[in-house]
Amino acid sequence: MQPRLRSFTVVGVFSSGHHEYDLNLALIHLRDAQVLFRLGDNVTGLRVKVADVNEARSIARRLQDNLKFDGVVQDWTVENATYFRAVEIEKRMMFIILTLIIAVAAFNLVSTLVMVVRDKHPDIAILRTLGASPGIIMQVFLVQGALVGAIGTVLGVVGGVLLALNVGAVVSAVESAFGFRVLSPEIYFLSSLPSDLRWADVWVTAVIALALALVATLYPSWSASKVNPVDALRYD
Repeated sequence: MQPRLRSFTVVGVFSSGHHEYDLNLALIHLRDAQVLFRLGDNVTGLRVKVADVNEARSIARRLQDNLKFDGVVQDWTVENATYFRAVEIEKRMMFIILTLIIAVAAFNLVSTLVMVVRDKHPDIAILRTLGASPGIIMQVFLVQGALVGAIGTVLGVVGGVLLALNVGAVVSAVESAFGFRVLSPEIYFLSSLPSDLRWADVWVTAVIALALALVATLYPSWSASKVNPVDALRYD
């Protein structure tokens, strides 16, 4: 079997942003393809464009159920199954990694509050001798820890949202400043870094950060409420 060869004139070059497609995909006129493959007026496939890419899987199932002839309906998640699964796995892993980073920051908050409690032993003892209950002392340090956690969460959310909205400009600035490609198309199959800001993920991350910050304040606050005024003022 010998391959059929035809010469075509290149009239334009396009970039899809995906290295694999840019490397292998060429588009020709439908009539030229029918002549090249000797199909007459027939076609071997039909591409359907949907308004919402997330509905492609359900639309493909409905089309498959309603076909009046033998054929196979494939959506983009099937054609790019490996890539699609990799993105899903990376999203889960990034969520776990981000949660661990927040947990490390919460441990730093614990150590900071423990040092504050140790430094404030005399002050706590004086408040206890003036009639402050252990619950009041605990509330003071709970409020302090929660306030620090809230300020850190707000700054992190604002900075993350601004970075997500301007990630293209940031990446371009880094590439221009240091003279290298952040995402090499030959390795990552992407020529640019995409960013899709989803507020649901932002709020989930913010709630987790606030919850971990609040939990991190429990032990230092409890240890502050257990300070013995006699022992704290013995050497002061």
